[in-house]
Amino acid sequence: MSEPYVVGLRDREIDETSVALVGGKGAHLGGLSRIEGIHVPDGFCVTTDAFRRTMAYVPSLGERLDRLSRLDLDDQEAIRTLSAEIRRIIEGTPVPDDLAAAVNRALARLGEQEAYAVRSSASAEDLPTASFAGQQDTYLNVVGPTEILRHISRCWASLFTERAVTYRRRNGIDHRAVHMAVVVQRMVFPRAAGILFTADPVTGDRTAATVDAGFGLGEAMVSGLVNPDVYKVRHGEVVARTIAAKHRALHAVATGGTREVAVDARQQEQPALTDEQVVELVRLGRRIEAHFGRPQDIEWCLADDGFRIVQSRPITTLFPIPEADDQENHVYVSVGHQQMMTDPMKPLGLSMWQLTAMVPMHAAGGRLFVDVTRRLASPASRDALLDAVGRGDPLIRDALETILDRADFIPSLPDEGPGPTGGAPAPAPVATDPAIVTGLIERSRTSVAALERDIRTKTGPALFEFLLEAFDEHKRVLGDPLNMRVIMAGMDATWWLNDKLREWLGEKNAADTLTLSAPGNVTSEMGLALLDVADVVRPHPEVVAFLQGVGDDGFLDELAKLPGGSEARDAIEAYLDRYGMRCVGEIDITRPRWREHPSALVPVILDNVRNFGPGAARRRFEQGRQAALKKEEDVLARLRALPDGERKAAETKAMIDRVRTFIGYREYPKYDIVSRSFVYKQALLAEAGRLVRDGVLAEKEDAFYLTFQELHDVVRSGQADARLIQERKEAFRSYQALTPPRVLTSDGEGVSGAYRRADVPAGALVGLPVSVGTIEGRARVVLDMADADLEAGDILVTAFTDPSWSPLFVAIKGLVTEVGGPMTHGAVIAREYGLPAVVGVERATRLIRDGQRIRVHGTDGYVELLS
Repeated sequence: MSEPYVVGLRDREIDETSVALVGGKGAHLGGLSRIEGIHVPDGFCVTTDAFRRTMAYVPSLGERLDRLSRLDLDDQEAIRTLSAEIRRIIEGTPVPDDLAAAVNRALARLGEQEAYAVRSSASAEDLPTASFAGQQDTYLNVVGPTEILRHISRCWASLFTERAVTYRRRNGIDHRAVHMAVVVQRMVFPRAAGILFTADPVTGDRTAATVDAGFGLGEAMVSGLVNPDVYKVRHGEVVARTIAAKHRALHAVATGGTREVAVDARQQEQPALTDEQVVELVRLGRRIEAHFGRPQDIEWCLADDGFRIVQSRPITTLFPIPEADDQENHVYVSVGHQQMMTDPMKPLGLSMWQLTAMVPMHAAGGRLFVDVTRRLASPASRDALLDAVGRGDPLIRDALETILDRADFIPSLPDEGPGPTGGAPAPAPVATDPAIVTGLIERSRTSVAALERDIRTKTGPALFEFLLEAFDEHKRVLGDPLNMRVIMAGMDATWWLNDKLREWLGEKNAADTLTLSAPGNVTSEMGLALLDVADVVRPHPEVVAFLQGVGDDGFLDELAKLPGGSEARDAIEAYLDRYGMRCVGEIDITRPRWREHPSALVPVILDNVRNFGPGAARRRFEQGRQAALKKEEDVLARLRALPDGERKAAETKAMIDRVRTFIGYREYPKYDIVSRSFVYKQALLAEAGRLVRDGVLAEKEDAFYLTFQELHDVVRSGQADARLIQERKEAFRSYQALTPPRVLTSDGEGVSGAYRRADVPAGALVGLPVSVGTIEGRARVVLDMADADLEAGDILVTAFTDPSWSPLFVAIKGLVTEVGGPMTHGAVIAREYGLPAVVGVERATRLIRDGQRIRVHGTDGYVELLS
């Protein structure tokens, strides 16, 4: 059955590739109809061509869509009013005669007085990257051609429900780019209906299928009218079931429509399906999943003669699984949780981090993961891995131990014997000598300067060959054994002080105070240096007023024209020369750097002007240094009073000197990485600019959606795949809605871990103590540094902080993050500045309200909600 505006669901031309013609739902139903053993109720699709034809008759639709696209996303009242107006106009527009005739002919072939489901099927629906589930309308048990035509118009209008309009705006989809088809299907009057997920929608486990089932029509569950029975199936067996009391059900009415009915009391607690039926349904679901190539969210009905499938869409909330070249089980640990950047990265950023990383990394969902399976399988390396990750993030350790407790997921391998050193003795401890740190920094600076000098003459394919050599130098500098020994010297001294002083003096995290204002920390210096910039700006009212109105990145030239503006510009330029390679999410080379986007610093400079007086940086650093000295004197005096006190004091003094010598260097390797990355980026952007001028790329930033090797190939061939770039952009948008797990298995299960602590007050939020002290104040929940509006005394609550956030730390009194460990950047800088801090607080940005009063217990690792 095929007409200009109507196509049959079983038409051989209709399958999952037909989204543009019949929408996502129609395309998937067409694909389902082709799968052997899968029964789909017969019907037809009113195509998107019919939608476009009818919309051409809708008065002033274009003007109203323009208005709709200009509305502020937060102005829900305006969106509600205008979208309702558009719907009324569409529903009032007559269906063109030739289209109505085509629908009537299709109904005549199927049975004019049969009951039908009339279902919206948008062209941006049931896609791998955006499901649009529940955004448009479905009408059940519609009888008669007149009513079916009326409901087709209602489906078209539902493209502009408030929820659909908001969903499109949030996903960056143009209203004009989405068209509506309508599916008209024979009604199924089921004994039971529900939803099948071929992967666990909560954990992501692809081996576990979940079935929700209830009596009557499935709309009762979708609408929340009843609680369903829930079954979990793994490897062809029901492994868990919950049978709900089903008091109500939804049934079709003979004259059309549906009604809610009471379930007979004797049937209410009976299962809607037998275990055998559940297993059979999952078997059908696996067949559908195999056909579409990804886990599916499937709507099903059980009629007298078996299961009917009425919809299947991808489960878009599942976190992707890293690709593996075998069928073995794997365990992956998130890199982003260790690097304090859990946002997705673009393909160029992912590939360049992989090329410069010291260990192999696997990409999934725009994030990077390390495969730790072999290290977990061997008892010796397992203990070392658990100890290392446990110090950094106890939640990762607990997640790994949760997987190990299952016993059958990771096979136990024999110890592999001596490591790559062949059993050589451990290197001698590095001497407590500041000159060692100075030498490492000088070697880094010399290497970066050589990179800047040598890359200037490289273009085209020669640039990429040069960069591959530069990546080797990058890894050589970072992999220098002395580099790691110095980093570990500072960390080991910190742990020694915390362990011993707790044992000897009963003090928790004493090293937090002993490391205040430790010298040579490039990240804490960066925050203090912006206070110095504020000192230059503050005396000049016209400069302050000008900066308050800055809206773009070209302000520095204009700034110089004001009284005092030249000095302010020079101060900002000097800051950018030193720190302009940094930015939020800086491990992704594609993120705009401060040098490229200097206006990002303006709000922080203005906050510093408002909240601090002249000389604040110097005073703050000196206050921290004096507090550390006072703490040292106090600790040593108390130790000397103990039995064997002189020995304990001498050992502690040596460790204090050691930690203050080396702990600041902990931040420098990241500074080195970001400095090099900015040089790489500038060269690659220049190359992308040439590709734009040659018509190969549409815009420079398109290069960000290619891997390093793909971009190299484009430069060599002079050809780019525009469709691939567009697909990558859409995938990146979808990744932004995903939350990466700390630990991910090859079954797709995300394992978060737990603290398992009993020493926390009821109702408090548990985290990891990383900087001592207790502070009470106003919580400022900030998800984007650009949106920060902080006042002195505020407590910053955010998902994560990387080094670029450190300028904000000078204005706050405490820190709470969802991600982090004792030695991640936010924790290090919190200690440097003496800010009580708790990190690794799961869902902190959702559980703590902006403006709420909270109390941060940085010594004991929890947060109390006070109001």
